[in-house]
Amino acid sequence: MEERQEITVNAGDIARLAGVGRAAVSNWRRRHEDFPQPVGGTTSSPLFSLPEIAVWLRANGKSFEVSLGDLVWQRMRTSVDDLRLGELVAKVGAFLLFLRREPTAWRDHGTKSLTRMAEVTTDLPGSADLRLDDLALVRLVAELATERDPLEVFEFLCERYVEAHSRQLSVTRDDVAELMVRLVVRKGDVVLDPACGVGTLLLGADTLTARRGGASTGGKTVLMGQEVNETNALLSAVRVLLRGTEARIVAGDSLREDGLAGDVADAVVCDPPFNERVWGHEELAGDPRWEYGLPPRGESELAWVQHCLARVRPGGLVAILMPTAAASRRPGKRIRGNLLRAGALRAVVTLAPGGPDLWILRRPDGGRPPSQLLVVDAGEDLSVVEPAWRAYLENPEAELSGESRTVRIIDLLDDEVDLAPARHRPQHSGLDFPRDFTEALARFMETSATLSEATPALELLAERQDLPTTTVGELAKAGLITILQAPPRMSADEGPLPVLTADDTAAGASPSGRTTLDPALIMIRPGDVVTTVLGAVRVITQSGAALGPQLTLYRVDPQRLDSGFLAGFLRSADAARVHPSSSRLDVRRARVPMLPLSDQRMYGTAFRELFELEDRLRATRALGETLIRLGFDGLVDGHLRPCDQGA
Repeated sequence: MEERQEITVNAGDIARLAGVGRAAVSNWRRRHEDFPQPVGGTTSSPLFSLPEIAVWLRANGKSFEVSLGDLVWQRMRTSVDDLRLGELVAKVGAFLLFLRREPTAWRDHGTKSLTRMAEVTTDLPGSADLRLDDLALVRLVAELATERDPLEVFEFLCERYVEAHSRQLSVTRDDVAELMVRLVVRKGDVVLDPACGVGTLLLGADTLTARRGGASTGGKTVLMGQEVNETNALLSAVRVLLRGTEARIVAGDSLREDGLAGDVADAVVCDPPFNERVWGHEELAGDPRWEYGLPPRGESELAWVQHCLARVRPGGLVAILMPTAAASRRPGKRIRGNLLRAGALRAVVTLAPGGPDLWILRRPDGGRPPSQLLVVDAGEDLSVVEPAWRAYLENPEAELSGESRTVRIIDLLDDEVDLAPARHRPQHSGLDFPRDFTEALARFMETSATLSEATPALELLAERQDLPTTTVGELAKAGLITILQAPPRMSADEGPLPVLTADDTAAGASPSGRTTLDPALIMIRPGDVVTTVLGAVRVITQSGAALGPQLTLYRVDPQRLDSGFLAGFLRSADAARVHPSSSRLDVRRARVPMLPLSDQRMYGTAFRELFELEDRLRATRALGETLIRLGFDGLVDGHLRPCDQGA
């Protein structure tokens, strides 16, 4: 097809389509004179002809096949510049919605039926012309929509778009979005997101409601959303409408130009923009939404909180993400105090160190407000949040355990009105504290006492000894090392198979990730050496887990190379990076001495002892931090007191 000859790809596209890393593409360009020359782009980001790349890869024995979906995506990337890519994705989405709603019109009349597209998609927001002038692209999309469901096609294109613009788009994390929806959305709710972005939270609400079945509004879920970016509003609307869900999505600034004024939701979910100083402070000074006080100029997030409360029915719930500082900044203390006094603010949850926080609110309905606020410091373990919230709903006056607690609102209404969960971290109960403190003290003393026994036996030489060396890359060429990496786009979030992650490797911890079974996975074995991009090194002692993303595995020939020996020199290479300004270690250039296997094993033993000492120090430090925390807690809450040092 003629239109397929115009498609270009960059190095990242080639790597993804060929199933390799970007470094491999760079190596191909450097080592192979017949690698296709750029046909466009810039020196730092060249573009190549997709047909030429396909021919070269197949000629060089590389597995390469371009799916119709990738062909459509690359056609779109070639058609417009990056600034207009989102607009093109939205237009393709409108066309897919037309195909979903008028399949016979396209089958019978082809491109002539496009004259009806505007009539069929009148519920899409914005004023942009949704016509697609690239008829070759239209035919490719229509062909793809016959192979796959239009919704599946559009989600594929949206995923590619978000990946390509990850630095420009702010997308709520999937696990956070799911949690927010579960906490405040109930069966039959009309759900609003006044800063809906590309629709992540609204889609979560739609999925949850569909899973729970039915809705009070005529048996259908109703979603409402507004988004200041017209292109993103259109993307959000297409994603929702392709699911057959009743929805009203409008484009515009929710604070300045509320396009849904007068509409009331049963629940609101919102991930608003943070730290905006130009949000309408002057022109909105007398707005009736500011029931709890005029938001200060630098507290735009408190404007969003009150906007959400104004758009939910009495008794309705709001889940909104907030920057951590919003819980304690002095300019916002008056509004925080008023929210507490009215019983509107019910919970503040820290979702991860450094934020964001999740605020859960309930619009007052005339009932008696609670006397306590729920505070939760999840520490990245989101599973603790929902049980704490359900327990609080059942009895707001009850004492909670774990990383959750209720704080008396009257105790919060001081000169600071500081709601940060870290400040109100739960103290140990009287029943648990003596046991916890005694165990922590005993474990710390036991562990620290053994540190002196863990130092390796090392001999100090009178003169420095120079050893002949080679590089890791040369060892790999000689077959002493096989270098492996996890498959691209591997997920480590859920599934039955354990995954060793980068964090596990750095902390010396057991595999904490999970993934699904896949023949492409790299299964780790005892004796494998695993490194992270930031220089952490670990020798594997147990099998049964898959190699996770961002990790490199070095599998040695044990008859010629000792794994502990290699690991030690890889670790030392981190202190002498080939490119000091880089945060990544070029391990292939790391130098390794050329020694007999017997000498390697002696070095390997010493390196293993140093690794073990490092692990012990890490464990001792963790125990010491626990002991220190318990000591402070005990002295403050009355479980401990200073003793006479001379007794």
